[in-house]
Amino acid sequence: MEVLMPEPQIYVERTLAIVKPDVIDKEEEIEDLILRSGFHIIQKRKLQLSPEQCSNFYAEQFGKVFFPNLTAYMSSGPIVAMVLARDCAVSYWKELLGPSNSLRARITHPHSLRALYGTDELRNGLHGSLSIFSAEKEIRFIFPEAVLEPVPTGQRARDYLNLYVKPTLLAGLTALCKEKPADPM
Repeated sequence: MEVLMPEPQIYVERTLAIVKPDVIDKEEEIEDLILRSGFHIIQKRKLQLSPEQCSNFYAEQFGKVFFPNLTAYMSSGPIVAMVLARDCAVSYWKELLGPSNSLRARITHPHSLRALYGTDELRNGLHGSLSIFSAEKEIRFIFPEAVLEPVPTGQRARDYLNLYVKPTLLAGLTALCKEKPADPM
């Protein structure tokens, strides 16, 4: 009986991570945890948002009771924004962050980043995008020069490999075969 396996695919998602003002001094430690969790940091920048920029960034939260405190908190000092990439980046980043309420995170997810670095419901230390759509929108907001092209899959990926990768690989392997060293080791 032959088992049919699907062709391997490469799925790389991007998400936005923000180290908030109150834990900026833990940036290197947090970055190390991010890298050890299998993420790649594609872009990174340190900046300070104005209250107006914070209002625009968190526009979906407008009208909620905590909105004025959130914009004041996020504009109170510098932040570090990072574009993280890996397979299922959005969901893995949310899992690593834990619940948005740091007090709850300490009980239910004690090893999460918000449990480790957050102090309360508002000052939870880190931001993460909620979905792929919001990640793209937030990345464009913080990194307006970023090019967010979808990773090709299916026929588009095969066409790209056939057009660009295979000829280069074939030429390189052919040249390598023609060069037979006297002592390969």
